[in-house]
Amino acid sequence: MKPVPSGRLRPTADGTDLILTRTFRAPIDDVWASVTESERTARWFGPWEGDAAPGRTIRVRMAFEEGEAWTEARIDACEPPRHLAVSTSDEAGDWRMELRLSESAGTTELQFVHHLTTTKGVGDIGPGWEYYLDMLVASRDGTPAPSFDDYYPSQQAYFESLADQDPE
Repeated sequence: MKPVPSGRLRPTADGTDLILTRTFRAPIDDVWASVTESERTARWFGPWEGDAAPGRTIRVRMAFEEGEAWTEARIDACEPPRHLAVSTSDEAGDWRMELRLSESAGTTELQFVHHLTTTKGVGDIGPGWEYYLDMLVASRDGTPAPSFDDYYPSQQAYFESLADQDPE
């Protein structure tokens, strides 16, 4: 099965937001735990360690990347169970990301936002986030983890086409 890309771009005052959404038939507190508790993030992204709080930096191990590298992430905002903002700065660049959660009638929507200063490289970035969010879905559903090979490079053209439409 080939996953269908769902990401979209939205122009902002500072650049462009890459937005991806997933919905879960689960209470918001349970989805929040999946994206903030180390033993649960380990199932779909990687574990983290440190004293997590707004303004502090934690270490995150990217368990599904080659070499399982550790990276530092600064917690810019944490408002349980609705909003988490983090930023990273490493050889991949300076990245600012947010998770926004909302619940309605027993369904929780998770919106992932990557704040981009440029759409250059979105053909590489977008498939990666689609993969990780589907890893989150699989970890919650207890289904087999998807293969990154189903996302990249097959979704690259989709995300590059979004950037071509962006009037940046």
